Amino acid sequence: MLKKEFAPFENKIWLSSPTMHGEEIEYVTEAYKTNWMSTVGKNINEVERIICEKVGCKYAVGLACGTDSLHLAMKLAKIKPGDTVFCSDMTFAATVNPVVYEGGVPVFIDTEYDTWNMDPVALEKAFELYPDTKVVVMAHLYGTPAKLDELKAICDRHNAIIIEDAAESLGATYKGVQTGSFGYCSAISFNGNKIITGSSGGMLLTDSYEDACKVCKWSTQSRENAPWYQHEEIGYNYRMSNVIAGVVRGQLPHLEEHIAGKKAIYERYKEGFKNLPVSMNPIDFENSEPNYWLSCMIIDSDAMCKQVRSDDKPLYAAEKGKSCPTEILDTLVKLNAEGRPIWKPMHAQPFYRMNGFVTREGNGRAATDAYISGGSVGKDGNPLDVGMDIFERGLCLPSDNKMTIEEQDKIIEVICACFE
Repeated sequence: MLKKEFAPFENKIWLSSPTMHGEEIEYVTEAYKTNWMSTVGKNINEVERIICEKVGCKYAVGLACGTDSLHLAMKLAKIKPGDTVFCSDMTFAATVNPVVYEGGVPVFIDTEYDTWNMDPVALEKAFELYPDTKVVVMAHLYGTPAKLDELKAICDRHNAIIIEDAAESLGATYKGVQTGSFGYCSAISFNGNKIITGSSGGMLLTDSYEDACKVCKWSTQSRENAPWYQHEEIGYNYRMSNVIAGVVRGQLPHLEEHIAGKKAIYERYKEGFKNLPVSMNPIDFENSEPNYWLSCMIIDSDAMCKQVRSDDKPLYAAEKGKSCPTEILDTLVKLNAEGRPIWKPMHAQPFYRMNGFVTREGNGRAATDAYISGGSVGKDGNPLDVGMDIFERGLCLPSDNKMTIEEQDKIIEVICACFE
C-alpha cells in the first residue's frame, strides 16, 4: 500500500505505442489511389531500398512480420529435423519458434549481466556439449546490442553461422556498425510497438542476391516462372503488403528522432532512480549505442520484498523499504499506466522446459530448478541462471515517446513511493 495517494492518469500511458507523423497516411493513400494494394508496389520497393541504405546490407526482402523473416532464415540455414540450434534464452518466443517450424531443436544459452544478451562464455560451453551445432540465433534485447565480436569469434571457431534477431534493435549500432548487418542473415520487425512500425511487417536482410531471391520466391508461395501456377517446393504467404509498407515508408525518416526521444526517457529514469536500490538495463557504451526501445530496471537483491510466481499468477508481500516487479507493475496498472515483466526465459516456458539449457558453468537444467527453489550460485558468486534472476528482479517501464515529461516524472515518483 502506497503511503501517498496518486490520481490515475487521465490518458493511458503505454509501454510503447506507435508515434505517427502524417507522412504514413500519404503513402497509404498513394497505394490506394494507384490501386497497388497487394504485395507489389513502390512503397515496398522504397522501404527495401531505405533499409539497405540505413543498415548497410545489400538486400532486404519485405515480409508480413519479423517471425516470417526468422522462419525463412531457418530455411536459408538449411535446418533439418533433429538439428540443434543455439538460441538466446531471454527473449520473445518469436526468436525461437521458427527453429521448431523447420524441425530444429532449440538449445538455450544463458544471459549475461553486462548487456542482458547471450553470454559468450555459456555459448563456448554449449559448443563443448553440442559440437555438431552449426546455427546460432541471437537477439539484441530491448534494443541493446549483444557482444557481437565475442559471439562471432566463437561461432567462427566452431564453423557456425549467426542468425541475427534485430527485431528490437533497428538503428542500434555496435562499434559504429548497424545491428542487422552482422549475421549470415538477419531479421527486423515493424510490429506495432517497435521503434518504427507498420502496424505489422518485417524484413529479412542479407548480402546474398541468391538468398534474397529465394526468400522472395518462398514468401510468394514459391511460384515458378511459368505461364500457370507451377510449384516445385513449399511456399508461404509471407510477402509484405504495399499498404503496410506505406506506413513503414512514412515512419523511416523519423527513426533518429524516435531514438532520441527514447534515449531521453531512459536518461530521465536513470536520474530519477539514482537514490533507489535499482539499476537501469545495462548499456556497453564503450562498444555500442542502443536504440533505447524499452527502458527497464532491475531491483537490487537485498531490496526485493517477497515475491512468488506460478506459470500465470504472481504474488508478493509488501515490505517497508523494499519492493518487487509485481508490486510496481500492479501499482502502475491502477494508475492507468502500462509496464511489463522482463521476458520470461525460454527454458522456463512450459513448452520448452525439456530442451537443453546451458549456463557459463555448463549444462544448467538442474541449476535452474535449484535457483527457482532457493537459489544456486556459480564460482563467481552470481546465480547460475542469470536470465531467471533478471526476470525475477526486473521490469520494463513505460517507454512511450508520446509520454510527457510531467507524466514520466509522476511515474518516477510513484515507483519511488513503492520503496517507502
